[in-house]
Amino acid sequence: MTGAAHDVVVIGAGLAGLRAAARLAGAGLDVLVVESSDDVGGRQRTDTVDGFLLDRGFQVLNPAYPAVRRWVDVDDLGMRSFPVGVRVRRESGTAVLRHPLRHPTGIPATLSGGIVSPRQLVALARWITPALVRPRRAIAGSDRSLREGWDRAGLHGPLRSEVLEPFLAGVLAEGEGATSDVFAQLLVRMFAIGRPGVPEHGIAALPAQLARTARATGAEIRVRTRVAGVTTRADAVELDVVGDDPLRARSVVVAVGPADVGDLIELPRPATRGLQTWWFAADAPPTASALLSVDGRRRGPIVNTVVMSNTAPAYAPLGRHLIEATCLLHPGASGASENEVRRQLGEIWQTGTADWELLRRDDIPHALPAQAPPLRVVSPSRIGDRLYVAGDHRDTASIQGALVSGERAARAVLAAARR
Repeated sequence: MTGAAHDVVVIGAGLAGLRAAARLAGAGLDVLVVESSDDVGGRQRTDTVDGFLLDRGFQVLNPAYPAVRRWVDVDDLGMRSFPVGVRVRRESGTAVLRHPLRHPTGIPATLSGGIVSPRQLVALARWITPALVRPRRAIAGSDRSLREGWDRAGLHGPLRSEVLEPFLAGVLAEGEGATSDVFAQLLVRMFAIGRPGVPEHGIAALPAQLARTARATGAEIRVRTRVAGVTTRADAVELDVVGDDPLRARSVVVAVGPADVGDLIELPRPATRGLQTWWFAADAPPTASALLSVDGRRRGPIVNTVVMSNTAPAYAPLGRHLIEATCLLHPGASGASENEVRRQLGEIWQTGTADWELLRRDDIPHALPAQAPPLRVVSPSRIGDRLYVAGDHRDTASIQGALVSGERAARAVLAAARR
């Protein structure tokens, strides 16, 4: 084994790994982050294609997340927020539902639109109030599937079938209501109190900022460095690096994605859910609205679509527009066809799509860790002598979960070093 040992090597430069590195380097440790791809970010990446900014999958950042407020300079990201509401394609025309507290003048129109009835509003309040008022108590309480949670609250009718089910299918990456009810409540709570959006120049701006913070505290970050194996010794951890000299560290934090974690350490591979995102360019936008749209008729694979350039103009070149459409991607399936997607987009937006240019299709089979009930918010960071693990698959399937998990792993390393 050549080379001096680092105090800590972090494997993976996603959100969890970058947060762990900043915390550890800030405490005075010699920290090296190694990343197999060509840049930081993990699942939060942005590419430039013909002048368009394409995130790898439909990505949103909610500034209301406590971890984001604590460790991210949101102002520096130049956030572009989506309107707080949803546009619903119905059998006859469209309906718009907006946040009732932020748009109180829209309440009469919402109630008269045929989707929301006073009875269903009471049922929705019955379902969400525990998490909205006392989230910690909700987390500590009993859990069930989302489908069972809605049934228990008496939440049925168009509000559920035409709005909540398609909307949350895109957020949770599943449309069967099998996700933890409590987790879904917590996500809806964050939508209620926050204004999700995207950084002005793409979601990659978030990990880029975290990387700058980590480097400023003294951490070193190496990209294009793939670790093929991790071996714990009596006095150190050895890392087998593909095509390069091995690395040695007193402690190692494994912060790779859920699909890869089982290749490096003896942990069961977390169950994941997939998404497929389509990116189209158009000379004219199908609407001036920046609202996210869902198909309440459920006539096709699309679970949500939005004109990205109406919210974030920098995502498209001057004079052109960017339209996003997301579908579920089931294990082993090839996903939706372009013809299916174009047909449904035309129906949702009530326009022709034949002249739209397909820029890219993102198939992301491991988009999110599955969050089955009962909700397990915290999984141990330390999994062996000198060995730690971090990622949203060890907390909640969210940016919040990734950041908190990275911080937790770093604190566990520091606690062990003080003993």
